[in-house]
Amino acid sequence: MISSLVRTGLVTAAMFAATGSALAQTTWILPSAYPPANYHVQNLSQFASDVDAATNGALKIAVHPNASLFKAPDIKRAVQTGQAQAGEVLISLHENENPVFGIDVVPFLATSFDQSKKLWEASKPAIEKALDEQGLKLLYTTPWPPQGIFTKKELNSVADLAGLKWRAYNVGTARIAELVNAQPVTIQAAELPQALATGVVDGLMTSSATGVDSKIWESLTHYYDTQAWIPKNVVFVNKEAFEALDPAVQKAVTDAAAAAETRGFGLGVEKTAAYMDTLKQNGMQVVAPSEELKTGLAEVGAKLTEDWAAKAGDDGKAILDAYRKM
Repeated sequence: MISSLVRTGLVTAAMFAATGSALAQTTWILPSAYPPANYHVQNLSQFASDVDAATNGALKIAVHPNASLFKAPDIKRAVQTGQAQAGEVLISLHENENPVFGIDVVPFLATSFDQSKKLWEASKPAIEKALDEQGLKLLYTTPWPPQGIFTKKELNSVADLAGLKWRAYNVGTARIAELVNAQPVTIQAAELPQALATGVVDGLMTSSATGVDSKIWESLTHYYDTQAWIPKNVVFVNKEAFEALDPAVQKAVTDAAAAAETRGFGLGVEKTAAYMDTLKQNGMQVVAPSEELKTGLAEVGAKLTEDWAAKAGDDGKAILDAYRKM
C-alpha cells in the first residue's frame, strides 16, 4: 500500500502515523565539520527535522557538527565504509580522487550565486555519477559565500602574497599558494582558530562565513572581496543504508533534500551580507581588490582553469560546455 502511494506521490506524515509499527525506526549518524551556529549545520538540522516529521519518526538523523566524530577529510570515507550513514563535506576536499569534485573551486569561473547554481546544474550529473561509483548517493548541496582573501597587511598585487603562510584546504588553494609564491599550510575549518591564534597561518582565501566562525578579526586585519569562487558542501548517504529504507521513507528523504538545497542557496545569499557586516563591525577592513590585484588573480584563475580542464578530460569538457551554454 505505502509503496504504491509513494509512486503516485501521495504519502503524508499522517499516513506514516496511520501505518505505525509497519515501519521500523532507523537512526542515521551524520557528521559535519562545521560549528553548530554555521548556516550549513543549521540547514542540516532542519533537513533532519523535516525527515523526522515526514516519516513520523521512522527515520531519525543525528547531526554531529564541529568535526566531533571525524575530521573533515575523513567524513566521506567514514560514510563509504558505514562508520556513519550520511555526511556533509566540502566536495572540493576530494578533488584528488576525481577532478569533477573540484569544479566549483576553479577561480573566477562562477563568481555569483546565479552562476554557481548554473555550474551546479552543469556538473551535478558527473558528480552524482562519481559518488555513486563510490557507494554514495548524493542528497543535496549548499553554497558557501564567495571567497576572498584575509591578511594582516595591505595587498596591492599578487606579489604581496609572496611569503605568506597560506592556509590550504584543497588542491586549488594549495595550487594558488604555489603560483603566488606563498607557503601552503594544510588547515581544516575546525583547526583554523588555533592556527590563526598561534601564527601558523597569516593569509588565506576563504569565505566571510569561515571568517566569522573563526573570529578572524582577532588575528588578521584586512579582507579583500575578490569573489574568486563559490564552493559548495554536499550531503550524501551510504547507498546501502539508503536502499535499506522503506520506499516511503526514501521519498521523504529525497523530498527533504530537495527542500534543503533550495533553502541552502537562499541562505547563502542572505548570510553573505550578514557575514560581511559582522566582519566590519568587528574592525576588519573590508575592501575591494585593486585593479592590479584583480588582474593578477585573473591570470592565476586562467592557469587553474587550464589545469583543471586538462585533469578532468572529457567529463570536464562536457561540464564547461554545458555551463557556458546556460
